Amino acid sequence: MRRLLCTAPLAAAAALLLAACGTTEPAADDAPKASSQPVTLTDASGAKVELDGPATKVVGTEWNVVEHLLSLGVEPVGVADVKGYKTWDSAVPLTHDAKDIGTRGEPSMDTVAALDPDLIVATTDLQAGAVKQLRKIAPVLEVKSADASDPVGQMLENLDLIAKATGTTERAATLKKDFDAKLAEGAEAIEDAGLKGAGIAFADGYVVSNQVSLRPYTSGSLIGGINERLGLKNAWKLKGDEAYGLAATDVEGLTALGDVQFAYIGNEQDTASDPFGKELRNNSVWKSLPFVKSGDVHRLDDGIWMFGGTGSMERYVDALVTALTK
Repeated sequence: MRRLLCTAPLAAAAALLLAACGTTEPAADDAPKASSQPVTLTDASGAKVELDGPATKVVGTEWNVVEHLLSLGVEPVGVADVKGYKTWDSAVPLTHDAKDIGTRGEPSMDTVAALDPDLIVATTDLQAGAVKQLRKIAPVLEVKSADASDPVGQMLENLDLIAKATGTTERAATLKKDFDAKLAEGAEAIEDAGLKGAGIAFADGYVVSNQVSLRPYTSGSLIGGINERLGLKNAWKLKGDEAYGLAATDVEGLTALGDVQFAYIGNEQDTASDPFGKELRNNSVWKSLPFVKSGDVHRLDDGIWMFGGTGSMERYVDALVTALTK
């Protein structure tokens, strides 16, 4: 089945244009002024990353790091799969001209080199050979792609590391404060609606050669972690992978869920991304499911990247709470 992550998590946005001199612009009134002092960091791979000062000309090889950069007020000069980012992550939009450096799994070394970046931010999903080549162009900061043992904590740790490299730690603190407030607000709304402890199952799915493949988001997924912080109970009993907390099943596997709230995110620009609303609509197994019969299937807003940062997760909280409490 096609995985959005690499199209994560392992790899999911669009074409960056030629011109682009990277700038760091304040994303909020409280955005800090960058220091000119050297920066030394240890990244997720254990490598020491040394910069002459906070990075401003930054390339992002994965959508989650691009979202972090944009949220911090840093406009990356190079982005992997610009079209894909713009399709799947409108929660934190890419609005400036940036150069498309190729796919998330195979960035173009020549394109990256031509941008003359002072920092390249990648994830540990990128192949070691590609990272080695990128290090010949500029310092590379690797962040851990995901961690199913603490998915929300890992997302915030990545935000902090990128903030230190770009001199935007004050902005990161504001983002985390706003994120915590959004979670508290969402949890309160869930409790007020009498849904605290209710079972929820989030999944996505794809159609390949007329076959529907489904991907459950277990408690170890970022979405799963957010759901639990909202006071909901993950209904999936399947074991997810160690990084992203994702499992695999088919329509028959949905029969084990019982009476739950079922949520998913499709995309109007990706015709294969909504089997629940299309290919399975007339499927006898699908129609027999308790949550389908009760009308508790919720397609959430397009443009929420399920493996993104605080911006995507805040948009997810808003969309989910609205769907469950309407």
